[in-house]
Amino acid sequence: MAKRNNLLIYILTIGVFGIINTEMGIIGILPTIADHFHVSVSKAGLLVSLFALGVAIAGPTMPLLFSGIDRKKVMLLVLGIFIIGNIVSIIASNFTTVLIARVVPAFFHPVYCSLAFTVAADSVSKAEAPKEVAKVLIGVSAGMVLGVPVASFIASTVSLKMAMAFFAVVNILVFIATLLFIPSIPVKERLSYGEQLSVLKKFIPWVSIVAVILLNSSIFGVYSYLAEYLKTVTNMSSNIISFMLVLYGGANMVGNVVAGKLLTNNAIKSVVAYPVVLGVVYIILFFFGQFNIPMAIITLIWGILGGIGANINQYWIMSSAPESPDFANGLFLTSANLGTTIGTAVGGLFISQLGTPYVVLVGLLSLILGLVFILIRNYMGSPIKQPSK
Repeated sequence: MAKRNNLLIYILTIGVFGIINTEMGIIGILPTIADHFHVSVSKAGLLVSLFALGVAIAGPTMPLLFSGIDRKKVMLLVLGIFIIGNIVSIIASNFTTVLIARVVPAFFHPVYCSLAFTVAADSVSKAEAPKEVAKVLIGVSAGMVLGVPVASFIASTVSLKMAMAFFAVVNILVFIATLLFIPSIPVKERLSYGEQLSVLKKFIPWVSIVAVILLNSSIFGVYSYLAEYLKTVTNMSSNIISFMLVLYGGANMVGNVVAGKLLTNNAIKSVVAYPVVLGVVYIILFFFGQFNIPMAIITLIWGILGGIGANINQYWIMSSAPESPDFANGLFLTSANLGTTIGTAVGGLFISQLGTPYVVLVGLLSLILGLVFILIRNYMGSPIKQPSK
C-alpha cells in the first residue's frame, strides 16, 4: 500500500512539473521564438503573460466545474489537452497559432494542479496531508527552476522545435503513467456548485485569500528582480548570477520538504512565524546585499523560505475551506498568481522611483500586511484543528 501511494505521489509530482514546465519553460526560449516567428520579444512575452492570466481567471471556476468527475479521467483530459497544445506549438507556422495553443491549455492548468494537491492530501491521514502536498509542490519548484535552463539549452544546442518537444515529452510520459498506474479515483462526496461557492460567504476564506496574495507578493515582488539586484547591487557577473538563480531554485525545493514537516507538527505557529522570519532575511538583505558571500548565504536561506511559503499559502487557503478542497485549491492558484502579479508590478515601481536596493521594501510591506491578516484570521477563529500527536 505504501509503495502504491509513493508511486501515486511521484506521478502527481512529475505531472505538476510537466504543467509548470509548459508554463514557465517558455521563458528560456522567448528570444528564439521572437526570431523564429519574426515578432518582437515583447510580443513573444504574451506567451507568458496571457498564460498566467488564463490561470488566474480559471483558478476558481474550472476546478469547480470538474469537481464531480472521476479524478483520473479529469487528469487524463487535462494532460491530453496540454499534449495537443504542445504538439500544435511544435508544428505551428505562425505566432498566432502558437499563442492560441498556449492560452487554451492555460485554462485547464488549475484543474490538474488543484486535483494533484487534493489527491495527494486524500491519500493519507489528515495529519500527514501537508507532507504529501509538499512533495507534489516540489514539482512546482522543479518546473520553475529546471524548465527555463533546460529549454534554453536544448534550443541553443539543437533547435527551437526540440525545445518545445521537451514540454510535450514530459506530459506524454505522465499521461502514460497516469493511464497505467493510477487507479480510478471517483469523487466520494459530490458537492453542488452552490455548496462549494458558499465558502465565499464566510469571513475566514476571504481573510485567508488576502493573506496569501500579500505573502506571495512579498516573495515574488523581490524575487522577480533577483537577477537585476545581483547585477546592479551585488555587481556579480552573468555566470555567477545564473548560479545564484539555480541556488535559489534548489533551495526552494528543499523548502518544500521542510514545510511539510513544519505544517504537520505545528501549522499555526509556522504560519505566524513565517512572515517574521522572512522579514528578518529581507532586512539583512537590505544592509548586506552588496557583498558577494553574505548575498550567497542570504539567497540560500531565502530560497528555502520561498519553498516553505508556497506550502504555507496552499495550506492556509485549503484549511479555510476544507469542505470544498478542489474549489479551495483553485482559489489558492488564483490568489498566488494575483500576488505574483501585484508584487512584481509594485516592485518594478519601487525600482523605477527609488532604485533597485529598495525593492526589498515591497517584500517587507507585504509581509507586515500579510501578518496582520494572518492574526485577524486567528483572532476571529479558524477551522484548523491541530493533529493529535
